[in-house]
Amino acid sequence: MKEPKVHVGILFEPQIEFVLLNTYLIDGTEISGKQVVTYDEGKILWNGRRYEELLFEPRHEQTDAFELLDVTIGINFHWERKEDQRFLGALKIIVENGKLTGINVIRVEDYLTSVISSEMSATASLELLKAHAVISRSWLLAQIQKNKEITETHADYSAFTQTEEELIRWYDREDHTRFDVCADDHCQRYQGITRASTDIVKQAIAATRGQVLTSDGKICDARFSKCCGGAFEEFQYCWEDIKYPYLAKQRDYRTENGKADNGTLPDLTREVEADRWIRTSPKAFCNTTDKKILSQVLNNYDQETTDFYRWKVEYTQDELSKLIKERSGIDYGQIIDLIPVARGTSARLWKLKIVGSQRTLTIGKELEIRRTLSPSHLYSSAFVVDKEDISPKGIPGRFILTGAGWGHGVGLCQIGAAVMGEQGYKYDAILLHYYIGANIDKLYE
Repeated sequence: MKEPKVHVGILFEPQIEFVLLNTYLIDGTEISGKQVVTYDEGKILWNGRRYEELLFEPRHEQTDAFELLDVTIGINFHWERKEDQRFLGALKIIVENGKLTGINVIRVEDYLTSVISSEMSATASLELLKAHAVISRSWLLAQIQKNKEITETHADYSAFTQTEEELIRWYDREDHTRFDVCADDHCQRYQGITRASTDIVKQAIAATRGQVLTSDGKICDARFSKCCGGAFEEFQYCWEDIKYPYLAKQRDYRTENGKADNGTLPDLTREVEADRWIRTSPKAFCNTTDKKILSQVLNNYDQETTDFYRWKVEYTQDELSKLIKERSGIDYGQIIDLIPVARGTSARLWKLKIVGSQRTLTIGKELEIRRTLSPSHLYSSAFVVDKEDISPKGIPGRFILTGAGWGHGVGLCQIGAAVMGEQGYKYDAILLHYYIGANIDKLYE
């Protein structure tokens, strides 16, 4: 197999401005400098003419670059902002949903160099970076394959179920059909060559070139999140109802002799166990406040926060009822209770009943819950609720959410993996701790 190319959706706007920093080719014609393309009656307007799509190709793939102006990063996250970004490879412009989409067509290993540089800090250890290179590559190639299968079979992919009493929805990457992945945290954070990639990242990519995680002969769906909170979540509690053997429950800890420590992992799907787990601080690789380790995983704009393993959020009645209405579009009236209905293996809620004075509804899965209960994203859905200042009519004046972890908790836990790297674990041992029973195979030279 030859090294594949990946199509990354970067920008979705009615007008896209970009600068070709070297000489590019379009239909054999040389072009460079600043360009503006505009959505116009279902077509792309460029230099006075309309096109179905445009492809600007570099003469020298490894060095030629272009700059996209005003790219939004951190879409819907608390640190959303705009910046100019620079990319290697080709630029494709297509029409999609009444706007233009700017797509970067780039070789997989070049894409990974940027992803690892964007996702991880330059201070990360080599073993952590190697582990990340393998999972990012695996996730990407599995995603390309999955999108291909969905497109070829015209599979009717549904990501939610709704009844009068229940709204269960999950968010995955299948909403991209005209490109493989997007450039934001929804897929993998990709910022081209905007930030210089360090030699250690290049070293990690080169050392693992072509390597992927496999299970039963298929590339693993190698998910990862910031902090599992001490126990791994299973795939089916966050996304579609599929059980992957390598994404199984386990404690984020190994005993002195290097064995997985599952004997001490309580059944966190049980409310009483989940409550105790979340309100305490059990030993785990990701249970750290070591700034040096955290800085390996958290880019400067994530370091505004330091409580990941266990955290607290408080809302007044007014704040919570207003927030839930704004975020869900549903008017529950005053919020009377938030009742845990179902939890996964890491204590993350995948069903939560919202009881209001006007409406009661059970929502899920984890990201839907996190989006509904926060202006951006709640750190995780592994939380317990305390109600205070309850009125004679039973209306709480204040809600306190005590929670564990950051992100969905499935697959590799980035903070835990950083601690493992610091403790001398090699990248293959780190990978096989988080992806249980998987193999590491080389797909291309």
